[in-house]
Amino acid sequence: MIPTLAAAGAGAGFNYWLEFFGLVAVLLAFDLFVAHRKAHVIPFREALGWSVFWIALALGFNGWIWWEFGDRAASEFFTAYLTEKALSVDNLFVFVVLFNFFKVPPQYQHRVLFYGILGALVMRGVFIVLGIEILEAFQWTSVAFGLVLLFTAWKLLKSGGAEFEPEKSFFYKVGRRILPLVPRYEEGRFLVREGGRTYGTTLLLVLFVVEGTDVMFAVDSVPACLAISRDLFIVYTSNVFAILGLRALFFLLHGVLESIPGLQAGLSLVLAFVGLKMMAIYAWPRLHPSGEELHMDPRVSMLVIVGLLVVSWAAASLMRRAEKRKERGDG
Repeated sequence: MIPTLAAAGAGAGFNYWLEFFGLVAVLLAFDLFVAHRKAHVIPFREALGWSVFWIALALGFNGWIWWEFGDRAASEFFTAYLTEKALSVDNLFVFVVLFNFFKVPPQYQHRVLFYGILGALVMRGVFIVLGIEILEAFQWTSVAFGLVLLFTAWKLLKSGGAEFEPEKSFFYKVGRRILPLVPRYEEGRFLVREGGRTYGTTLLLVLFVVEGTDVMFAVDSVPACLAISRDLFIVYTSNVFAILGLRALFFLLHGVLESIPGLQAGLSLVLAFVGLKMMAIYAWPRLHPSGEELHMDPRVSMLVIVGLLVVSWAAASLMRRAEKRKERGDG
């Protein structure tokens, strides 16, 4: 069993969390005050380096999980990390649309994403804690969460993830209404002083919409991770590492997101799989004569998720090649 705050005892649990948050604080401080102290356009090579760094750091932490807690915990961490990372790629489409809609200068985009991630770290923690508590108190909610994931999978497959319109967004409308704004950018600042009053810049409105859309993302991704593990430490830390690498991934994949074959179909299948798994966890002991609970090895879940993404990518790539051959008239 994986030690958590409750299972490992207050002292051991507190130490794990303290060390983890200390690591995250150091990383964020280095990112903001050293690596990106001056606003600049993130080139491809820099984005690639940071992407490799964040992935290597997550895998190193995964190795520590294995050393400290064993095989099962490490498999659950990696599967939850992979799931959150894959779902985050789809979120990047929304960031591209938002930045284009607001005409955010490229040198300020990293700043928006940085502070957006700070808010996401807090909100994900709240969502995960509430999700675990709800699932423990009301086991039937596994079915409800599963249905939400199945609906999202169907909606994503049907829409292709291209339906986000910022001007119709709830958070855009609320932000315009409640925030005192000046309609311009002020050298990457979120607030300015004019006539003795404080106003938000357009960059603050962008940040508000980014934070709001992340709440909507969490409605999908948190239940998906809770279908893999109910351990608070595993689920939260895997989410954090996936989110920390999101900015670098955005600048790395910017401009090529729409050309990734099979992305939407693969993500839809992953959501459908974890949704069905959540429902099966609740239904199996009630349908099985012995009342035995359903236990799926996390390594099996990991292989299924990787397999769905790879097969979707391969199938879409083959279909594209076949279409190109057909257009050329040589196949």
